[in-house]
Amino acid sequence: MTYEEVFEKFKNQFKDTDVSNVKDHLAYQFNITGEGEGSFYAEVKDGKLSIEPYEYYDRDAVFICSADNLFKIVSGELDPVKAFTFGKLKVEGNIDKALKIKELL
Repeated sequence: MTYEEVFEKFKNQFKDTDVSNVKDHLAYQFNITGEGEGSFYAEVKDGKLSIEPYEYYDRDAVFICSADNLFKIVSGELDPVKAFTFGKLKVEGNIDKALKIKELL
């Protein structure tokens, strides 16, 4: 899977996500390792979700993992806490805000 395919798949999975009830500003960067390597971000601002194919420097948290693990987490096949515990997911930045990603999944 190429970076473009990873990004499009992620964006399509979240295009209809209702974030109107999320009051916080949340900015997450996803650094994909291995196949499809690259970075993209998701931001919730003013009740709208934006997903763009580049780095976001004013981010709250960075999630680092393979595309395969990212999509397993998104689909519910892999618990994010277990992924973190077993080194399949790394998280940098504001942990409190990182945990709020559950509101988007």
